[in-house]
Amino acid sequence: MFALIEHAFLSILASAIPASTVIVLCATGVLLNERVGVLNLGQEGLIGVGAVFAVISVQSWGVESSWLALLVGMCGAAVMGSLFAVGTVVVRANQVLLGLALALGGVGLANQLGTNRNGTPIPTTSLFTDIDPGGAFTSNDVLEALLAHDPITYLAYLVLPAVLWFVLFRTRHGMTVRAVGESPAAADAVGASVTGIRFAYTVLGSAISGAAGAYMVLTITPTWSPDIARGRGWVSLAVVIFAAWRPFRVVAGALLFGAMISFETTAKARSWDLPFMSAGDMGFLLSMLPYLVTLLVILVPAGAARLGRRSRATDAPAALALPYFREER
Repeated sequence: MFALIEHAFLSILASAIPASTVIVLCATGVLLNERVGVLNLGQEGLIGVGAVFAVISVQSWGVESSWLALLVGMCGAAVMGSLFAVGTVVVRANQVLLGLALALGGVGLANQLGTNRNGTPIPTTSLFTDIDPGGAFTSNDVLEALLAHDPITYLAYLVLPAVLWFVLFRTRHGMTVRAVGESPAAADAVGASVTGIRFAYTVLGSAISGAAGAYMVLTITPTWSPDIARGRGWVSLAVVIFAAWRPFRVVAGALLFGAMISFETTAKARSWDLPFMSAGDMGFLLSMLPYLVTLLVILVPAGAARLGRRSRATDAPAALALPYFREER
């Protein structure tokens, strides 16, 4: 009995970490956008564009390096992010409407570009491979499940949040960035370029969200399939709320959702069931689980705020989704 539980736990742990990497990357992109006051709801489209351009670069352009394919996917998403930034930061159009347009348009563009590529596998030479820690790490099942992953996982979980935390909270530039998201008029008054910073971080955040899509096809599912994001972009938006706009908390929140996805996969693979539910109903319940957790993460802080209690929802940048008009300063 204990052996079965241990094997199930190790299976969930080993698959939850790479499954969460997609959400960590996308949520980090959302974090950068929202820290400067830009609400980008187009994450589904950015993931799709990043994924399809990574696939095209490998299958049609002869790119063999997984790193270069990842960069191509990021560039494709950055172009979409630039168009979104022109509309929201320069023209100062409604961020919610443009974000929804980016989500729908990006998914549509990715599906169109991916036509006739469905199911075509990516060569193994262009995929990221796991790092073998060797020694005592591979002799211990738990350590192996924690550490035997590809380099992007290490970057997403350790390097990227550490760099962002240092830049945002320990540098003068980071203080300016946070000021742009909290009070753009005050940042403008001390000489900061609100438009320039918002534009740059919108494009950078979009590129990192695109990296999430490229990572999917270069590691998790090495082939193209329509609507490849499958809700991960919306989950990433919820993770940022759950994380209170803090880089390291984003990692913890993404792990929670990754664990739910991994639990679903493990339960289906091992044919877990409940005596009062049919196999079909159990499958539907397991498929809903990650999104039910997403709803709880959004609704609980909102309910706490309505009751007058401080919650993570109150940590949002004060100028989030608000266009800045300098003449109204």
